[in-house]
Amino acid sequence: MVKIVLDTNVLVSALLSPYGPAARVLDAVLTGQISLIFDDRILREYEDVLCRERFGFAPEDVKALLDFIRSEGLGIVAPPLNIALPDPDDLMFVEVAVAGDADALVTGNKKHFPESCCGGIPVISPAEIISWEKDPLRGLLRRMDTGR
Repeated sequence: MVKIVLDTNVLVSALLSPYGPAARVLDAVLTGQISLIFDDRILREYEDVLCRERFGFAPEDVKALLDFIRSEGLGIVAPPLNIALPDPDDLMFVEVAVAGDADALVTGNKKHFPESCCGGIPVISPAEIISWEKDPLRGLLRRMDTGR
């Protein structure tokens, strides 16, 4: 099974656009086709962002989604990494991806995660992870190319 770390922007996009690539990634997580890796910091950010009034998500829906992630995902404790990213707040996603031996970090902002800073973890878009799921050999070859 493919294990990913999901950047918050993908989760927001999935909920705002239920027919786009990000929503397909979330669907794959919810149906058990993709395993989500997280830590407490990521869950806290998910909650903080999803509860913003401007999105209008129902609090009970946010709670249900976070409860699902807690129960079905892979919660870890990630040690700190000494790397510099364009946005230091994104470091937790790389730390969790590396510590959890993720197959990919999925984000809508690839420029925030230079691959040279991500410990060999592929940084991919929602559309790219969906193509991995359609063509598992392509995903396997990508992982082999990165030495993972």
